[in-house]
Amino acid sequence: MSDAGAIEEPPHSTLVHDAVGPDLPLREAFAALGIGIVSLLLAGVLPAVLGSLADEGRLSASGIGLTATFEALSMGLSTAAAGILLPPRHLKWIAGAAAAMLAAADFATVHAAGTTVIVVRTVAGVPEGIMLWIAIGMIARTATPERWAAIFFTALTASQMVIALIFAQWVLPRFGADGGFLGLAVTALCGLALAPFVPSRYAALTNGEAAGGAPPPRGLFALFATLIFIAGSGTVGIYLQPLAHEAGLSADVARAAVWISLAAQIAGGATATAISGHVRYFTVFVVATVLYVASWIVFLLHPPAWAFVSANALGGFVGVLLAPFLVPMTIEADPSRRAAVLSGSTQVLAGALGPFAASFVVADDDVRGAIFLGTASLFAGLALIAVLHLTSTNGTNSLSDRSRDSRGAN
Repeated sequence: MSDAGAIEEPPHSTLVHDAVGPDLPLREAFAALGIGIVSLLLAGVLPAVLGSLADEGRLSASGIGLTATFEALSMGLSTAAAGILLPPRHLKWIAGAAAAMLAAADFATVHAAGTTVIVVRTVAGVPEGIMLWIAIGMIARTATPERWAAIFFTALTASQMVIALIFAQWVLPRFGADGGFLGLAVTALCGLALAPFVPSRYAALTNGEAAGGAPPPRGLFALFATLIFIAGSGTVGIYLQPLAHEAGLSADVARAAVWISLAAQIAGGATATAISGHVRYFTVFVVATVLYVASWIVFLLHPPAWAFVSANALGGFVGVLLAPFLVPMTIEADPSRRAAVLSGSTQVLAGALGPFAASFVVADDDVRGAIFLGTASLFAGLALIAVLHLTSTNGTNSLSDRSRDSRGAN
C-alpha cells in the first residue's frame, strides 16, 4: 500500500514503533493523542463550569450529578461501541466530524438550563468518546503502550491544569458558565484543526478483521478488573470537600488540594513515562494500592491542612502513575489488543460508577463510607488483576520484553 511506503521515508527518530501494523510518523501519533486530549479537557473544569450553572440558577444540585454522570456514561459507551463496531479507517474524517459535533454541543450549552443541559451534555459524550477511541487505538497498537499512555496522561493533566487556571482566574469570573462553554467550543475547534494530521487508518488487530470486534473472555475479565479497580479511586475523590469539612478544614483548603493534586498528577505521569518498560504492571498496581489506602487513612484521622493537602496530592500522583499500566495489563490478558482498545472507555465508565456507588454509603454529615467502599473496591480489583497475571500464558513480563526487543522502544 502507498500509505505503508510513505511512512518508511522519515528517519528512525521520527517514527513511533507499532507492534500492530506499520510504524507511525511522530506528527500523526501526536495528532491522535491531541484529539484524545481535546475530548477530555472538560473533565478538568467540569466541577467549576457546572458549579457556575448552579450559581446562576440554571442547574440544580442534583442536576450537577446527573449531568456529570450521563456525559461520562455516554462518553464511555461511545468509546466502547467505536472500538467494537467501527473499522479503523477514514480516521481523519471521523476525527474532524467528531470535533465539529463536540464544538456544536458546546455552543448549544450556551444559554441552556435544567434538563436541556443534561440532554446536550449527554449528546456531547458521543463525539468525546469517538475522539478518545482514536487516541486509545493509537496507544494500544504501539510496541510500548504504557509509555505512550503515560505521555498521553501527562499531557492531558498539564492541559487540564492550564485550562482550569484560565477558567478560574478569568473566564468564569468575567463571562460566567456561558463563557466557559464558549471556551470549550474553541478547544473543540482545535481538535478540528488537528484532524487532518491524524493517521488515515490503523492496522486491523487480527487478520481479515474489518472492525475491532469484542474481546475474548480473558480480555473482558481484564476490563471488568479495570472497572472495579479504577472505580475505587473515584468513590473517594468526588467527596474531597466534604472530607475537608469533616476534618474541620475550610473550602479554601479543599480547593488548594485540587490545584496541588493536578501538579502531582503531572509528576505521576512523568514518573510513569520514565519507568515504563522497566517495571512490571502488577508491581505498580500493588504499590499504588498501598499508597492510595495510606492517603485515605490520613483523611480518616481528621488531619491538619498540610497533611490533608499532601495526602490528596499523593492520591493524585498515584492515580496518573498507575493509569498507563492498565494497557499492558489488558494486552497480557488479550494479546489481540481488542481489550486494550476498550481500556479507555472502561476507565471513563469507572469514573461514573465510583461516585454512583458511593452515593449509597454516605450521609450529608458523614462521607467516610466512601473511603471504606473505595478501599474494598481497590482490593477486589487488585485480586482480579492478580488472578489474570498469575494465570497468564504469555509470561510474567512478556509485554515489557517484547517492547524492549521490538525495533527499539520509541
